[in-house]
Amino acid sequence: MSKESIAYVRTELHPTLPPPASAVGPVHWIRMNLFSTWYYGVGTVVSAYLIAWLAWEIFDWAILTAVWHAKDFQDCLERYVGEPVGACWGFVDARFDQFMYGPYDPASYWRPNLTGILLIIGLLPVMFDKIPGRKITGPLMIFVFPWVATALLHGPIEMTTLQSTIGIVITLVLAVGGLFLGFRGRQQYNPGQAMLGFGITYAIAVMYFLAFGFGLDVIGTNKFGGFMLTLVLSAVAIGVSLPLGIVLALGRRANNMPLIQMLCIGFIELIRSVPLITVLFMAQFMLPLFLPEGVDFDNLIRALVGMSLFSSAYMAEVVRGGLQAIPKGQFEAADALGLNYNMSMRLVVLPQALKIVIPNIVSTFIGLFKDTTLVSIIGLLDLLLTMKQSVTSTQWLGMEHTGYIFVGSIYLVCCFGMSRYSIYLEKKLHTGHKR
Repeated sequence: MSKESIAYVRTELHPTLPPPASAVGPVHWIRMNLFSTWYYGVGTVVSAYLIAWLAWEIFDWAILTAVWHAKDFQDCLERYVGEPVGACWGFVDARFDQFMYGPYDPASYWRPNLTGILLIIGLLPVMFDKIPGRKITGPLMIFVFPWVATALLHGPIEMTTLQSTIGIVITLVLAVGGLFLGFRGRQQYNPGQAMLGFGITYAIAVMYFLAFGFGLDVIGTNKFGGFMLTLVLSAVAIGVSLPLGIVLALGRRANNMPLIQMLCIGFIELIRSVPLITVLFMAQFMLPLFLPEGVDFDNLIRALVGMSLFSSAYMAEVVRGGLQAIPKGQFEAADALGLNYNMSMRLVVLPQALKIVIPNIVSTFIGLFKDTTLVSIIGLLDLLLTMKQSVTSTQWLGMEHTGYIFVGSIYLVCCFGMSRYSIYLEKKLHTGHKR
């Protein structure tokens, strides 16, 4: 009697079994990454001890033995007799307004505060997709906010052209003519003519707005100081350097326009060949020698122009690196679609190039933010110089350590925030290799 062979054929996949308990979880991670060998274990123990010791020392200095309220340096030295004295946060508390606003009018602190609130409200929808309103706040931040901030921080600006009847009539005629030219350009599908016409009207509207300045009192830029001045310098320089750097990078690659190409190359190489402090000294002391008699610029405006031009030269090279990283096929694909130069750059090339160089762009911004401390050499009271002047007074002698740590913490928070946002942008835009 023959035995019948019995076969079992599985017709469905076996359910996936969970990994063994010894191969997952925090215990497995610690064993594999911190104690995988004996010397890794020794290094982990020593490092943990050093980190714990350093953390305790910082906590003891900044919290446990710190002096939180003080009228002068004597309070910080005598508050704990016979015991080690930590940070003198009373010094920071007493000079906090000077650190934030410098010599700005105390009764007008609401003006920079309101400017900062408007800046945050306007930037949040632009920076994060989950916050609605980008299509509204984006154009407002570009075309409206700079002049609103100027009117709030400074007040009305004297416009010589608007002080005579003839000047008012001429500007109004130019504004009406610009509107007519702009609408006519739109009807004739002439973007160049439309931009020129609306640009003239926009410039005249800005002149009238700045001349009025919300009717607030004028506060000179010599009253700008502290962290407020640092933010003004960095925000303006960053806002100007990126678009100007893009224009310079495109001009440097404009082989069919040799004159513009040579001008862009000359500007970039000249600016990048000298340190920023030289540019600031040139703007502060040498520029007035080349101006006509009676013509002068505000010290803050000179610093803003110098820093913006300096940063734009470095930004141009960053953007040019991104343009060179774009494959030639992308340019050919844009040509095959019938796109002209402007459309191919705006819709195809530049978005990819800027995405590639996001880390370098943010690194340039971080460097520019830290370089604002150099304006103290030409007499502008930035955050660092304000702190230095505070500790040189007889009231707060010897408080440099607390002041430097406070100022350094502010720079750390700002620079670290920009770095983390750069990582967020990279992850959000890193679509080319996602599956």
